[in-house]
Amino acid sequence: MFSDHRSTARAYPEKFILSSELHRQYLRDWVQLRQMVTTRIDPTNHMGVPIEISDTRTSVMVASNGTEVALP
Repeated sequence: MFSDHRSTARAYPEKFILSSELHRQYLRDWVQLRQMVTTRIDPTNHMGVPIEISDTRTSVMVASNGTEVALP
């Protein structure tokens, strides 16, 4: 979704809002990727896009125009 949004809107998303569970999965996947690449992880953003943690709402990517796209 990130890549699709960036190529379509020619802009980065405004932010991601992730549940605690989805955020844990993201961090686990990032750690696995980091084993191949020497990039430091910042758990509060993804490629400069802020990540919020919320267990009270659906996980979404907030597009640059404010539209929310549900994440699986």
